Amino acid sequence: MVLENLRRTLSGFVQRLSEVELDERKLRPVLDELLLSLVANDVALEVAEALCNQVLQELVGCRVGRFEKRKPIVKQALLSAILQLLEIGGRFDLLGYVRNAEKPVKMVFVGVNGTGKTTTIAKVGYLLQQSSFKVVFAASDTFRAGAIEQLKEHGHRLGIRVISGRYGADPASVAYDAVEHARARRLDAVLVDTSGRIHTKHNLMEEMKKIVRVIDADLVIFVGDALTGNDAVEQAREFHKYVGITGSILTKFDADAKGGAVISVAYITRRPILFLGVGQRYEDLQPFDPKTFVAQIAAGL
Repeated sequence: MVLENLRRTLSGFVQRLSEVELDERKLRPVLDELLLSLVANDVALEVAEALCNQVLQELVGCRVGRFEKRKPIVKQALLSAILQLLEIGGRFDLLGYVRNAEKPVKMVFVGVNGTGKTTTIAKVGYLLQQSSFKVVFAASDTFRAGAIEQLKEHGHRLGIRVISGRYGADPASVAYDAVEHARARRLDAVLVDTSGRIHTKHNLMEEMKKIVRVIDADLVIFVGDALTGNDAVEQAREFHKYVGITGSILTKFDADAKGGAVISVAYITRRPILFLGVGQRYEDLQPFDPKTFVAQIAAGL
């Protein structure tokens, strides 16, 4: 079950924290154990440290009535700390942005190979279509064999035109052509597919920066695989360093029993999680709401 591991971990520590006095000397050893358990659930170390420190700050010196139970207080402190980490990057309404921004809105999707980036672009295209926005795809992944054909197949199914070039062509040039196409036809949005960049390869990341610069991208969206845990976190960190991401979409969340990558990516990038991929259908893109996420965790505590 999604988030089951994280719920089980937190539930155990809520009980343990409820059994000790709310002073730092007594709380710290339990929180140190919680930190290790969070890391095992794909929460990045620095994020786990921030979470435990926030819980400690909220609990130390907290006054508890003589007959008052500690468990609700501990539970609330833990959930409040998670919510603060998730909301550190604020929130972002993609549909609202497209509705109010100068057209066409230029979105560049970035990430490593195998995260479901191209399928995610198709899902976002479908989402925009459902709000009556006119969309074009840019096949700027001119490196991976079959990438152009894959995006064209999605475009065919959705009735969205795909602007493409030949394999080996300059990806920034393809993106530029798509933007010009959108301007000429008064379209609302350009969704740019890019080749999966290995975030440790400087030259490949420089090519990504060129795409963003040439079309003066409005939004840069990182697509990561929730199942890869801390790998997704490090990828998000590096892409943000190079191109300054607007927000993230995490795929395969429906298969993620841990859930720590969501908290970590939001905290590390200081940018919001926009959507979670929860299936293979075009409509399986779930808007991310921090309060709903925390409520799902709370249901198991």
